[in-house]
Amino acid sequence: MTAADALAAWLEHLAHERRASPRTVEAYGDGVRRYLDFLQQHHGGALSLADLGAVSAGDVRAFLAFRRQGPRPLSPRSLSQALSAIRSFHGFLDRRLGVPNAGVQLVKGPRVKPSMPRPVTEDQARGLIQEADADADLEPWEAARDAALLTLLYGCGLRISEALSLKRRDAPLGPSLRVLGKGSKVRVTPVLPQVAEAVAAYVAELPFALEPDEPLFRARRGGPYPARRAQELMQRLRGRLGLPASATPHALRHSFATHLLGAGADLRSIQELLGHASLATTQRYTGVDAAGLLAAYARAHPRA
Repeated sequence: MTAADALAAWLEHLAHERRASPRTVEAYGDGVRRYLDFLQQHHGGALSLADLGAVSAGDVRAFLAFRRQGPRPLSPRSLSQALSAIRSFHGFLDRRLGVPNAGVQLVKGPRVKPSMPRPVTEDQARGLIQEADADADLEPWEAARDAALLTLLYGCGLRISEALSLKRRDAPLGPSLRVLGKGSKVRVTPVLPQVAEAVAAYVAELPFALEPDEPLFRARRGGPYPARRAQELMQRLRGRLGLPASATPHALRHSFATHLLGAGADLRSIQELLGHASLATTQRYTGVDAAGLLAAYARAHPRA
């Protein structure tokens, strides 16, 4: 088996056994292909499994340095993701193909400064939904669709992929909703009356007869509504409302978490609602809320 064969087997493993998203499989595959191309250039020929077992920590560091200083230099976060893909690949070689390599695990990635979520305010979230619902440039059912989609993102904290994966059989919404999240993990999230009403208003206007298993959200010609259209929707709305570029569909999910935390919800509950595997991911929102408290203090305290 060659290195290329091993790469193909690993990508199959990611897609069908680990059930990684297509985007993850594509990103990991691209990162490891570049890694193998780099090793092949230094090796002077096709790589065998034995060659992969002999890769040293210095070889991996040389590859990371090459990606950091190459024609398209990677950021520390992208370098860290590339190293994660390499480790996953070598872990597969060890477990499945009997090709261990302890040296790769010794390589430390670059220090990555954790990014803070950038939510919109409650008034901005409300304004985005109202602006979408009143869009005179669209058919009434399209405006109702956009308002329902944004209301789901903000009212239930869904990822855009999770909202667009809802089926016709999911509507009308009940008091709770089963959501298929990352890694095919299922979670249950409460549904506010306003969210259920927005989705019901969209379904009432929908001009297409859908089968129960068809996607609920539809494009103008009747096909499934693509995620890029949601990005374009937010770009159009934030331009009208004068909001920053950080006002994306995912910002509404950040707002869901931040506003819950500010209202007194505990981190464990927010973790469950968001479907985070690690509490550390959810803890990022404490920094956002603390920043909001300090800003309010600076505005309101007479001695600030």
